[in-house]
Parts: sequence; C-alpha cells; structure tokens
Amino acid sequence: MSDVEFIAATKIYDDGTVALDSLDLAVREGEFLVLLGPSGCGKSTALRLLAGLEDISGGEIRIGGAKVNDLPPGARGLGMVFQSYALYPHMTVRGNLAFGLRRGKGDAEIGAEEIAARVAEAAGLLDLGELLDKKPRELSGGQQQRVAIGRALVRRPKVLLMDEPLSNLDAKLRNRMRFELRRLHEAHGTTTLYVTHDQVEAMTLADRVAILSAGKLQQSAKPLEAYHRPANAFVASFLGTPAMNLIEGVASEGVFSAGELSFALPEHLAGEEGPCIYGIRPEDVRIADLDAGGSRGGGPGSAGVPCRVGGVERLGSDTIYHLDAGGNPIRALWRSAGDGDRGIDDAPGGEVRVRLAVPSALVFRE
Repeated sequence: MSDVEFIAATKIYDDGTVALDSLDLAVREGEFLVLLGPSGCGKSTALRLLAGLEDISGGEIRIGGAKVNDLPPGARGLGMVFQSYALYPHMTVRGNLAFGLRRGKGDAEIGAEEIAARVAEAAGLLDLGELLDKKPRELSGGQQQRVAIGRALVRRPKVLLMDEPLSNLDAKLRNRMRFELRRLHEAHGTTTLYVTHDQVEAMTLADRVAILSAGKLQQSAKPLEAYHRPANAFVASFLGTPAMNLIEGVASEGVFSAGELSFALPEHLAGEEGPCIYGIRPEDVRIADLDAGGSRGGGPGSAGVPCRVGGVERLGSDTIYHLDAGGNPIRALWRSAGDGDRGIDDAPGGEVRVRLAVPSALVFRE
C-alpha cells in the first residue's frame, strides 16, 4: 500500500511560528494530489514532514498505514524532486540515474543488471534514451528536470514528492512539462504529492487539490469542484485567472447592496440576509452591450447595472474589462466569437451595463 495520511499534523518552529496547523489529509494510493497555496501557506512544510526532512511537532504521518514520524528519510520509501535539479555535473545522465541505486548495502544492495534495467526503464518513460551519455551541462532545462524526475523514479518509490519542480523553467517549457508529468503519472501510477503556488499547474495536473492558507487546509477537492464550488472566499479568490470578483456588502429582502451598487439577487440566493461577500467569476459577468451583439448602449432601457470602464486588456481571443460598479472594482472576461469580433471599444471613463445576478454566483460569510 502507498496511501498517505496526515493526521492532525502540526509543525511549530522554535520561534513560535506555526507553519502547519493540524493538517488532516488523506492521499489515496495512485492519486496525484497537488498541495496548492501562496508562499508561506505550509505546503512545502507538509512535504518536508512527509519526507522526514523536518521533525513533526504534533500529530501523525502514515504511509501505507504505518506511522513514520520517527523513521529516517531513507527508510520511508519515498522519491523526491526539488525545485533545484541538483544533478551531479561530473556524471553522465546514466550515472545520475544510477547513482542512488549503487549506494545500497546488504539486503538493500541492487545488482548491476537490475540497475541497468531500471535506468533503461526510466530513460524510456522520460524520453532520455539518446541523452544517457551526455553531461548535465549539455542538456536543456527541461531535459535536466526529466533527469531529476528519473533519478527519483528508478528507486521505485512508494510515494513520489515534487516541490515546485517546474518553477525554474520558462513558460513554454512549463507547459510542455505539465503535459509530460501528467502522461508519466498515467503510465506509472505512482502516488504523487506535488507542491506549487501555480494554479494552472494544479488545475491541469491534479486528480485532487488541497488548498492551504496560513498553515490550515481550506479545501480538498477535484480541481473543477474547487473552482465551481469553493469552500470559502479565500479558495474562490485563489483559483481562477482573473480571480473571482468578491464584493462585500449586505443582502436584504432579495437585494444585494454595496456602497452605490444595488441589484436584485439571483433566485437561488434570494433568501440570503445580512452582511456577506457576493462572488461572481469574471467570465460570468455579462456586459449587456456585448450580449446584444456589440452595439453601443447603456441607456435607461438596458439590462444590468451601470459600470464605468477603468481599463481594457486585450489578450487575443480574450478581453478583460476592468470596471467600477458603484465604487466596487470588478473584472469581466469576454471571449471573442471569431475573426473581427472585438467586443466594445470603450476607453477608460466610458460606461457599460453589466448583469451580476447569474445562476453561478455565490455568497460567502467570512
């Protein structure tokens, strides 16, 4: 068994800093779980506790049902890939892949034939066959990262740990390596914990995401479930590009008000009462002018609430409108339907009308 459990796992440093606060999280055998959150949220700490690189302050960590709190790192059956490739520059790719296998002694000793077989297997999985006799300095960043992953895989670990492994790569290589990592997991099926602050990596790689903030687990769910049904305002704001619009205000008798902004709540939220945060994804903000076919409008008969345009970001097929709705900044994401479909051309200061009462809107109380 290669399932992993954090049971009230806690890490408190000598200066009193709580890096991880009673983490309860189970990782199923064969699952690709991404620990996601901003810098300092505790995600790397959780990985280091699991690896045995730091001592746990409280709670338990189990691998395959066995408590591993006091086991040294080498006895936990884990493979780890760091942000730094940490390859041996004087060794070839073959030597780097085999190095950890040659260090075994006694019952852990691995024969030369078995080492060669494992190296060949990893090279095949990672498309390194033609690079086995090259030195790290002769490789691209993506190739070096694949060698680092291969070095972990040849040990045939129970669990593979990855701590921001793509952060040193440029955008194009990161995109390619995300695809390669997902393909590798589907082929190999190793239980994997992957740490990142990049929500795109999390959404594209994960079977499940565990989102942390200030050392606490905020939500554990499939990526699209966390996106569409966030557990709280933090998760809602962290997932999505652009982030979800969050408007603090008051709901009363079917109407939401925030400063000068006021509109009827959508039917599924009509019963909400009291102070709350109204959440709506930028892609769900409906600009009335665009919905009407791009004609300039915004008069008294137009649907929605009036908003002033603060700026426009044109990103090819996507356009982000930065709007002011009664003193509340919101963003609207509009996608072009085809060639020549440019949306509205309002310069800053222009006015549009938007519909905010949509079926996908959420209310948070925090």
